[in-house]
Amino acid sequence: MPLCDQICYKCKMRRVSGLRGLNLKGLKNLSWLTAFQLRKLTKALSASWVDKRGIIFDERSSPDTAYILLSGVARITCRDRKGHRVQVIVLPPGMIPAFPLPMTGIRCDFRCEAATACQIGTVDLEKLLEISLGQIASTHFKRMATNYMGRWDAVQMRCANFMTCTLAERLALTLLELGQDFGVDYVGGLRLTVSTRQKNLAELVGASRPRVSEQLGHFERSHMIERKGGYLILKRDRLESFLLQTSEYHEGTVHEADARADRLEDRTTSARW
Repeated sequence: MPLCDQICYKCKMRRVSGLRGLNLKGLKNLSWLTAFQLRKLTKALSASWVDKRGIIFDERSSPDTAYILLSGVARITCRDRKGHRVQVIVLPPGMIPAFPLPMTGIRCDFRCEAATACQIGTVDLEKLLEISLGQIASTHFKRMATNYMGRWDAVQMRCANFMTCTLAERLALTLLELGQDFGVDYVGGLRLTVSTRQKNLAELVGASRPRVSEQLGHFERSHMIERKGGYLILKRDRLESFLLQTSEYHEGTVHEADARADRLEDRTTSARW
């Protein structure tokens, strides 16, 4: 057997042996599976190593693949409204959660990174569902999960995003979210079919009623909204353009800031973990 083939063969054998020796029962969020299910899952996994600070997956990765952290420490990061990358979750070994569904007007750019050298197991989502839940289509599972828990993901993302937003940005995001859920097509925009009293909007964006009234007036003068017959008409393209412009303004020095943060983290990560 040629030397290169021998090396590849030995590498494959080490990888398979490592997988057979895995104790998935020790992973907290998989410990509810039976021993039989865990054995099937172990056989279905493909394992690989990701170096420290490497990207495990991001928003461009296939949504039909499930990722399991077998060893090491990972983290999920995203961009804040100023464009800086911030840490959102630190992950112990176990199944890595999928990213929340995108929200109108919010650009998160989620990605899962290796905080230390990580061993990652990947498996087709359909196969994982078959092993753990029986015959269920991944599209149906995602739809159920979104309908059952997805709204809370949206609430948490909105609250976290609001921390670095101006009142104008918070109000624009809230109006777009209302338009997504309660908007119907109307000449030149979306007509909200629910009451948009200033008191209710003030509660949603965390501001006083007079400040919200003043900002709505500014939006109206800027042709981002209209009031017609007691209804609020949203100019979705203009609201999204406004948010995009403010986001791009904040991101002016992002790359330089990220580089500084990366250099600082290189000096501190080893001590932290």
